[in-house]
Amino acid sequence: MPESPLLLDTHAWLWLMAGEAQRFKPEVLVRIEAAGKRRSLCVAAISVWEVAMLEAKGRIVLGMPCDTWVEQALSGSGIALIPLSPRIAVDSTRLPGNFHGDPADRMIVSSARVSQATLLTNDGKILGYASLGHVRAEAL
Repeated sequence: MPESPLLLDTHAWLWLMAGEAQRFKPEVLVRIEAAGKRRSLCVAAISVWEVAMLEAKGRIVLGMPCDTWVEQALSGSGIALIPLSPRIAVDSTRLPGNFHGDPADRMIVSSARVSQATLLTNDGKILGYASLGHVRAEAL
């Protein structure tokens, strides 16, 4: 059975692009590399918006214009973009159980659910939600 795609949460994408390998468990890095080679390493479209918002607010520094960073982070890294589809948008408003109201997190979780991906994150709320069986997620 083929492995499911891996979806990087926004912070994981930023850390990976910054070369901050120490933030990841070694076995997670191996899986990320393998998924990149299989072309099944992804980020949700809403993560592009989150990166842009963080940069615009001065919470992160990208070292280049944001649109250039995004283009480079998607073009040469083997990371595919999961577009914001109507199905993802609707699913994000109807998540089972009790998930918090952050729209970006809801879109990321829905992107993982709809694409049947495993979400890689260190977000405790998402990992707690995953422990209830509503989405596949693993800690970095």
